[in-house]
Amino acid sequence: MTNNHASSNPSDRPSISPAGAGTGPQITLRSPAELADALPYMLGFHPTDSLVMVAVHGEGGRFGGRLRVGIPGTPAEWEDTARQVAECLIRGSERRGDKPDGIVVYLCQEPRGEESGQRVMTRLRPLAQRIRLACGALDVPVLEALCLSAGRFWSYVCPDERCCPAEGSRLAAVGTSVMAAAATFAGLQVRGSLREIEGRLAPLRGTAAEEAERALDRAAAALMPRILDGATREEVGAETIGLAQALMRRLTLAPPVEGGSHADDWDDALLGHDEAASLILGLQDREIRDVAAEWMEDEEAAPALRLWRALARRCVGAYGEHAAAPLTLAGWVSWSTGDEPTARIAFGLALRADAEYRFAQLLHHACNEGIDPEGLRECLREERRRREPRRGRSSATTRPPGRRGRTASRRGSRRTAGSEQ
Repeated sequence: MTNNHASSNPSDRPSISPAGAGTGPQITLRSPAELADALPYMLGFHPTDSLVMVAVHGEGGRFGGRLRVGIPGTPAEWEDTARQVAECLIRGSERRGDKPDGIVVYLCQEPRGEESGQRVMTRLRPLAQRIRLACGALDVPVLEALCLSAGRFWSYVCPDERCCPAEGSRLAAVGTSVMAAAATFAGLQVRGSLREIEGRLAPLRGTAAEEAERALDRAAAALMPRILDGATREEVGAETIGLAQALMRRLTLAPPVEGGSHADDWDDALLGHDEAASLILGLQDREIRDVAAEWMEDEEAAPALRLWRALARRCVGAYGEHAAAPLTLAGWVSWSTGDEPTARIAFGLALRADAEYRFAQLLHHACNEGIDPEGLRECLREERRRREPRRGRSSATTRPPGRRGRTASRRGSRRTAGSEQ
């Protein structure tokens, strides 16, 4: 089989990475071991608690669209899940004009408690069988089905004990295989695990979360009367954009010394709870959020992404739904700068926070359909040029909110009458 596409599709919701998302050196996979080793390079991250399906096309076994969802927690959900993911991937491929000739399935889950990897494989076998039946009902065979757990893999399809023993086969150490070398040469990058990427966007906990929620309470009490008063609503928009720019400058002047959680701790320390709360609530206004979406490239992209991640982490307690705005902005900056795996994860989390958040729905769909983000980038550039005819792109000015927007309240609706997302 060959994989000449570098697309990927992490999200907690069923989603497809389209075939043809990119071209480059072909990587030939000849065995279950090589298929197992290739998975994180196909997705761009190490999946955890994930069902992954990859469409295969043609006699040469070219990889096409791929889909990832979380493994349902209860076996009662498995049959419906199998039917839905099979239809999602196969019908999605057909919409793009190429029905798969086969499918490769991965079930990735770590042991729980005293459970062994082999026990995980046995427990998930009925799910693998339901997926095979669901795909077969749509006239597409499952060519291979693998379980990855505890550093080993098992095949649900291969009966040959020489290559697929009952105790499983050990996965190659990260970065040591021929596949890793070929993927590096092809420019494929693994950005950690799904759990790690989601963790950078997850709400704060403990004392910090309590302080953040109290700050959001204070900001909501102060901001609500001003938003409802038409005379002061434009001031709120100007103040929100000005605050966001000030925080981005602060982040730019204090670059993190290392990545991952340490960098996030650094960014969290740079933002006060009250200023973060004011910005979170201000971003609930659609037009303010649209101005913020313009900071998606060049020297603005990195501090903007750091800011949106930090704000998403402050959306705690009763304000969890408010995370949809900063999470979608984080996904948009990631997608705009070429990090599709992180973008899909962020969009999925935004829709988990608010399933009806239209901006996240649109971007999630566009990313999954393989649409080039340059079209949206150009629209945002043009809007910025229209609003700032005499200024350079490096300094955004405010655009007062119009008649429609979003308000912030603690436990009630976040939307004013006629608001849009």
